[in-house]
Amino acid sequence: MEQPLDVPELAASDGFTLRPWRMSDLQLVREASEDDYIPLITTVPSQYSESAGVAFVERQWGRATARAGYPFVIVSSGGRPVGNVGLWLRDLGQGRASLGYWVVKSARGQGAAVAALGAVAGWASRDLQIPRLELYVEPWNTASVRTAERVGFQREGLLRGWQQVGDERRDMFVYSLLNAEP
Repeated sequence: MEQPLDVPELAASDGFTLRPWRMSDLQLVREASEDDYIPLITTVPSQYSESAGVAFVERQWGRATARAGYPFVIVSSGGRPVGNVGLWLRDLGQGRASLGYWVVKSARGQGAAVAALGAVAGWASRDLQIPRLELYVEPWNTASVRTAERVGFQREGLLRGWQQVGDERRDMFVYSLLNAEP
């Protein structure tokens, strides 16, 4: 049997750090569940309860155990958990992995997403030697577009009706970062 993935702690820019999920992160799950958008695009529960929060954290652990990917908590310089970034390995056999991220409303605009995405993308390219990293962003989400582009991801095109979000199929921009790029 293969060993679970070891989710490391990573230093990010601007004092942010990344670490594995802990049960002490339930307040982060609670705040994320109150967001209008995060539960639509993730497995964060839309109605928070302690059992739903515990199940969410356990799902993050399960992703590493199943070798599906690396889920990280984004932690501010003051030690407060403010979001999530994940590196997902479903297409690793084809030389690519995807990333996703979210930051709770109370911590937006402070550089957490850029710091976290940059740290994971750098680690995935440098240490894991993944040739191609991808992420998908809804065209209206200008903050996420800016985040991807600030980290160095390049927009490749529009995927029409690419992903189910809530009750509808939505278009997504596809972004990539190649290992050979700076």
